Amino acid sequence: MRKTDADPAVVAELAPTGRLLAGINLSNFLLVTDTAANGDPVGVSPDMATEIARQLGVAVEYVRYPDPGSLADAAESGEWSIGNIGAEPQRAQTITFSSAYCEIVSTFLVPDGSQIKSIADVDRPGIRIVTTGRAAYGLWLDNNLKHATLLRTDSIESSFDAFVEHKIDALAGLRPRLIADVERLPGARILEGQFSTVQQAVGTPRKNVAAAAWLAVVVEDLKSSGFVAECIAKHDVKGLTVASFV
Repeated sequence: MRKTDADPAVVAELAPTGRLLAGINLSNFLLVTDTAANGDPVGVSPDMATEIARQLGVAVEYVRYPDPGSLADAAESGEWSIGNIGAEPQRAQTITFSSAYCEIVSTFLVPDGSQIKSIADVDRPGIRIVTTGRAAYGLWLDNNLKHATLLRTDSIESSFDAFVEHKIDALAGLRPRLIADVERLPGARILEGQFSTVQQAVGTPRKNVAAAAWLAVVVEDLKSSGFVAECIAKHDVKGLTVASFV
């Protein structure tokens, strides 16, 4: 891996107290796969934060959030210096994102007997879609749906429950999770293809101009060096792929 020398201005923006405060979304089961004995999150996302701190020459401190929306909401609060979440236009109003370091396919689950045969059939008048709160794929649907109605719940599990209980037409989610969900519903189907690919990136508050430029270089290095691929393999994550290079 190419050594990245952090300018003092970058360190001042990202770690003014000598510690890198890294916002971690605990609800992403692909990027946070376990919890250490000391309570620290374990997975690809924490590994990325730890490596960024190492290149800064400082310690890392994980700032835990139950979902990506609450992490994004804290962008201007000073609670974190980097935040590992999906890059979406709504979040980019307060956060500058690196390019994606990994990608996750988003698609739909439809119930037994559904007349919906393809992703192109979903965005039609009268179709109801349920999704999880402010997940990145839900934000994408917010920006792109033209005809279907989007319903939101507070968690992945509650979106599945609503899908079943209220006989909703389609459940939007990450393909790896939907693979597990389809096993719980005889006759249900996962639609082929994808409506979006969640771009998991490293963000920093927009005021951190020097840090944003530095992080852009570091993230590309971590992809090209094989670091991201090694993290995915180490944690044995299925459904997570290294993002394309910029």
